[in-house]
Amino acid sequence: MLPTITPGALEQLLTARFKEGFLSLKDLPHPSAFKDMERATARIVSAIKNREKITIIGDYDVDGVTSTTMMQTFFDEIAYPAEWIIPNRFRDGYGLSANIISRIKGTDLAITVDNGISALHAAQLCKEEGIDLIITDHHIPAPEVPQAYAIIDQKQEACSFPYEEVCGAQIAWYLIASLKNALGIKINMMPYMELAAIAIIADIMPLQHINRAMVLAGTKALSKSSRPAIRAYLEYRQQEGITSEDIAFGLAPLLNAAGRMEDASFAVEFLSAGNIYDARVRLERLIGFNTLRKAVEEEITSKALQQADRNDAVIIVAGEGWHEGVVGIVAARVARIFEKPCIVLSENEMGILKGSGRSYGNNDLFDIVNGCREHLEKFGGHKAAIGLSLSKRHLEAFKMQVGEICRKREVPEETTDPEIVGELPFSEISFSLTAIMKKYEPYGAGNPRPKFITENVTILQADCMGKEGEHMRFSFVQEGNVMPGVKFKSKASYSPGERVTIVYTVNENHFRGNTTLQLMIDRIKRAD
Repeated sequence: MLPTITPGALEQLLTARFKEGFLSLKDLPHPSAFKDMERATARIVSAIKNREKITIIGDYDVDGVTSTTMMQTFFDEIAYPAEWIIPNRFRDGYGLSANIISRIKGTDLAITVDNGISALHAAQLCKEEGIDLIITDHHIPAPEVPQAYAIIDQKQEACSFPYEEVCGAQIAWYLIASLKNALGIKINMMPYMELAAIAIIADIMPLQHINRAMVLAGTKALSKSSRPAIRAYLEYRQQEGITSEDIAFGLAPLLNAAGRMEDASFAVEFLSAGNIYDARVRLERLIGFNTLRKAVEEEITSKALQQADRNDAVIIVAGEGWHEGVVGIVAARVARIFEKPCIVLSENEMGILKGSGRSYGNNDLFDIVNGCREHLEKFGGHKAAIGLSLSKRHLEAFKMQVGEICRKREVPEETTDPEIVGELPFSEISFSLTAIMKKYEPYGAGNPRPKFITENVTILQADCMGKEGEHMRFSFVQEGNVMPGVKFKSKASYSPGERVTIVYTVNENHFRGNTTLQLMIDRIKRAD
């Protein structure tokens, strides 16, 4: 039984999420708090002064794309001819790999962003080629780390940076700040903060401590940005400003679609566009990729659901030729449907299965699969999301071992949605409630938007809306208090007079100069 929530109780609960209080940019730790930051900075400065060939190696997700764009923008700003490369998901695989080394021959200094901490073999090849390697990454290091000139990764031992959950673009931002100081030059760090904010949200970093400060500053800057890509995006969305939720559900999927469907370099080129006309053309291409991504994702999700065994502790499904670019999204959708961790694998013509996994609830999927490394050819990730590859002949043994490890763990079961903060009577829903909620924005990972539950609600009206009737609009009443509600992606049927329990968030709906309160419905449960 959840407690009844009042505006005062909600404020106390939200305040408790921020043990350090609200940090601002002045609270950002110094770049030297990162292990190897000063060593890496000195090496890059030396390379610039000696006119050495520098190559940046990124990654194909939003974090990697924004990190690459940031580094290239910095070198452009100081008029230094650095090169950049983002591995192609399908031809090259993830991050710094043997496939990439042949393409960067002649490089004196290679700098990875958002990857490299697991690149043991590629680091050795760099050494053999006489390439100095600086790794900047934020993923969990394996027991053995690559041999590199410098490694900047807050999760490595002996790193004194106080925040463990930061993304690759934040480390790139810090590296640029360190280089600016070392070179004694004046550059505005706020355009780089814009890109870091996009990555923090897209990479699902907890929106607490310095992450919150960087996102608040970055989204504020994005709304006034002179970057042609952002101007083109706001024009396309017919918006004046941009919020963290706009990034999470709008901009980030567009940027991700390029790497998922074809090549992430298209996303870097969009973010780096020099004028609004170029940006518009590049945005159209990303929109096309995203439309295709949605269609392919629907098709594979349907096949995965048919194959899934709901009795398995970890759902593992595989299909021949499934599009590798969407298996991570499919895994997340299947995990939510079955309320269990899920791994989705695509089989290629060589009998190799490559794919992604997404966790669910309190399960640590990285730790579970880490116990099965003997079956895997490649593996990396973190608690909530993993990437892996294995030979088809090891699939059954892998499935069995993953299931055994998961079943042996005593993971506390989430009987209620942990994001529900309490029972909220309709009489307590007011603009004072939303005013309190606004103080704790932006919401996201680590600071979820508060969800409420209300029982004994009567449906007054239930209508379909949307182009294909895929959404629902409601009118609810409880003890004489009427509230409008919206539920997206629902084709269920409800009748006026039905009594239900609803789980929802409250938002302010701004339309034609009027502001009203409405419920964004998460779940509806009919009364027993």
